[in-house]
Amino acid sequence: MAFLSYLDISVSGMVAQRLRTEVIQHNIANANTTSTSEDEAYRRQISVFGEHRPFKNMQLGENYVKGRDFGSILEMTMAERRERKLAGVRVLRVIEDPTPLTPVFDPTHPHANEDGYYYRPNVDIAEEQMDFMTATRAYEANLTIFDELKNMATKALTIGR
Repeated sequence: MAFLSYLDISVSGMVAQRLRTEVIQHNIANANTTSTSEDEAYRRQISVFGEHRPFKNMQLGENYVKGRDFGSILEMTMAERRERKLAGVRVLRVIEDPTPLTPVFDPTHPHANEDGYYYRPNVDIAEEQMDFMTATRAYEANLTIFDELKNMATKALTIGR
């Protein structure tokens, strides 16, 4: 049952979305922290996804998606995906959001610098909530696909009875 290997794709999606929700929760937890300097202030973290290939299938020096946009990879047939050994998604890294921090003028604040400013993180709670909902829905979609593949495998096993 070769199609059972496709369970890896939905499982990798669930793992990636779970990590994404953890990053979002970390952002929300630090949304109200303050700092004296811009360098010390908390900056919003963003998960960067990429395609996943199992280590056993890697070939050194092979660069099979170089110069291809995401849409062209999605349009690949299953045979092309098997040939290129695309097996799901993974979190490549977690990066800092480059949007500027918010300076707040309040000379009485304990974290105010000599100019009377302190810095708040570049975390927008509403945006984090939307990202969390998106990650949750993506997790649920991958779970649904996993369940359907599992059901198809079970049905296939009962056909021969």
